[in-house]
Amino acid sequence: MEAFRIAGGQPVSGSVELSGAKNAASKMMIASLLTDESVVLHNVPRQRETRITEEILHAVGSKTQWDGHTLTATFDHPAKSAVRGLSAKNRVSVLAIAPMLHRMGEVYVPLVDGDRIGPRPVDWHVMALEKMGARIEEREDGWVAVASKRLQGALIELPYPSVGATETAILSGVLAEGRTMIRNGAIEPEVQELLKLLQKMGAIIEMGAGREIEIVGVERLHGCEMTVLPDAIEAASYACIALGTKGEVFVKDAVHDHMMTFLNAVRRIGGEYEVLPDGIRFWSPRPFQGLKIETDTHPGFRTDWQAPFVVVLTQAEGTSVVHETVYESRFGYVDMLRDMGADITLFSNCLGELPCRFNGGNYKHSAIINGPTPLRAASIVIPDIRAGLGFVIAALVADGTTMLRGIEHLDRGYERLEEKLLGLGVHLDRVNVQEA
Repeated sequence: MEAFRIAGGQPVSGSVELSGAKNAASKMMIASLLTDESVVLHNVPRQRETRITEEILHAVGSKTQWDGHTLTATFDHPAKSAVRGLSAKNRVSVLAIAPMLHRMGEVYVPLVDGDRIGPRPVDWHVMALEKMGARIEEREDGWVAVASKRLQGALIELPYPSVGATETAILSGVLAEGRTMIRNGAIEPEVQELLKLLQKMGAIIEMGAGREIEIVGVERLHGCEMTVLPDAIEAASYACIALGTKGEVFVKDAVHDHMMTFLNAVRRIGGEYEVLPDGIRFWSPRPFQGLKIETDTHPGFRTDWQAPFVVVLTQAEGTSVVHETVYESRFGYVDMLRDMGADITLFSNCLGELPCRFNGGNYKHSAIINGPTPLRAASIVIPDIRAGLGFVIAALVADGTTMLRGIEHLDRGYERLEEKLLGLGVHLDRVNVQEA
């Protein structure tokens, strides 16, 4: 096992170029299974998550070819029976169900892994598929989905605007017979990019008022070419590195429209930014002040921004309140952050403006952060991708040398993270655990 050894206590400075958004790229790769023609995707990040998705494409009969960050995916030959090669290494395999039902009428999906940030159930995926005519059989190690005939358009009313469930309904609806209406669907940028890709492939899709998505199924889709949007989660991560270390970082290709809620939070705590034609510059001109913030689905403050921003809030004067409304167990990293000196208390109560869906449950989904507190170096085991980036920031803020184990999570979520950090002047080594 490898680890990062990071020397902290110094501001970072420089420029960093964003990669393509993995959460968009992986879904677009899955969408390529809906056509026999080639789908060409530019700006695809080459990291563990997209490699796993590529394995899924290969398992179900697709061929792929790389040219730098351009991926060409062509469905070549379908598997002869229920596909049993889908990966349990990430949750994208669940999204492959709809394309494979369209293709062959049956697919096996293993129980999926992923970040340990709550149960993240697939119930809403199953509900959408069953409403469209699929039969789902649950097994001990996974489940089998069967569609004896063409999927049928349906009304899909989601209890919560889940990104994954919305994408399953979209991928099911584009080749289904008739009209599909998704109500209370997710409208995150990566969902909108998936809709754009499918429209370029020949789908008939219309976004209505609020969170409605209407799809008229077509007989077939064709190939197309598209560029993956820059990663707004990565952009916020490097912004938090600049803020936490009192440094200055220009985030090249950061998209203003995708970060408005984050930018508001930056300015409210006393950080600063400048939106330029080719990116956004972040710096810290004054001491930070605490604030109250609540994670939400887009266009709200994204849950993936939460952990890096909480580390920044440990350096703010006064009290900050963070109410997590998307994943009930997102604060699993807090104990280790407290070991580094943070003053954070977790609560099961809803400390936001309104009660959230976790109200009344035994989920510690609200945090009170008192600061500023000096952070100290420690030995940390990273629990998930975004918490891992939070600990990178904590290590850079802390005096001394911090050892971060479990960096496979970072390799999965961030392309060339080590190279980009070194380019900002970070003192970092990748070492074997035996050396630690």
